Amino acid sequence: MPPTMPRSIALGATLALFAGCTGTAAPRIGSDATGHPRDAASAGIHRIEHVVVIMQENRSFDSYFGTFPGADGIPMRGGVAEACLPDPKTRSCQRPYHDPSDVNFGGPHHVAAALLDIDGGRMDGFIRAFHAAPLRCRRFSNLPQCAYSSSHPDVMGYHDAREIPNYWSYAKQFVLQDHMFEPNLGWSLPAHLFAVSAWSAHCADPAVVATCITNLGEPDVPEHGARPDYGWTDITYLLHKHGISWAYYVDPGTQPDCDDGATTCATRPQRVGTPEIWNPLPDFLTVHQ
Repeated sequence: MPPTMPRSIALGATLALFAGCTGTAAPRIGSDATGHPRDAASAGIHRIEHVVVIMQENRSFDSYFGTFPGADGIPMRGGVAEACLPDPKTRSCQRPYHDPSDVNFGGPHHVAAALLDIDGGRMDGFIRAFHAAPLRCRRFSNLPQCAYSSSHPDVMGYHDAREIPNYWSYAKQFVLQDHMFEPNLGWSLPAHLFAVSAWSAHCADPAVVATCITNLGEPDVPEHGARPDYGWTDITYLLHKHGISWAYYVDPGTQPDCDDGATTCATRPQRVGTPEIWNPLPDFLTVHQ
């Protein structure tokens, strides 16, 4: 596979941003608010009324769209994947394959696993990371993940229109970004922080943003207790500042990640009061102002 960063389709929080209406008359197409001419490209953006961002976790681009016609996904030849990734347990290699299962085991999500996956740009460490991840099946033997086959890890499986017809229909009718890459390595918390603020950092003192330092592993500060942890500006502050209405939702369900980045753990519910790992927005200082 080409040396590219993993493309993640991130399942948990849903962030919906809605452009608010103002009481002033909208400028006519072809001119800005002052009446000056405006080109067609810039005029088009003012016709957008709503922007909805849905963040889903634990799916790579290739997992859903690797075989989408015309997409830069899984290299195929004669219907067979060209890439064959090494499997240290079987001392052979595994090719990507079509997986019709609705539930998948997948692989670990923490920073160390991502670095192992990428393997310096070779993109061949996914099975190695899968075998290296801690498993909890001895303690949680009833988990569906514990029925996985170590000889055929489903981390190499992909879906297509047969399993996800709606997603493929959206891609056909609208736009599929096959070169949009996640901005950070790691697990749920830094990913959700980037979604609402474009940064993941550890703040020694959230009230002083100069004390915030980039951190993709453990940006949270448990000793802060109920105090906000994140002292930099989040997107909702900027939306409010510019008079744009917004809404933020966390969909009920089960958490998509284990707290410690392990591959398996006991199932935990996710709701509006979900911890900041999947719902970090309430922990921003700007949200409390």
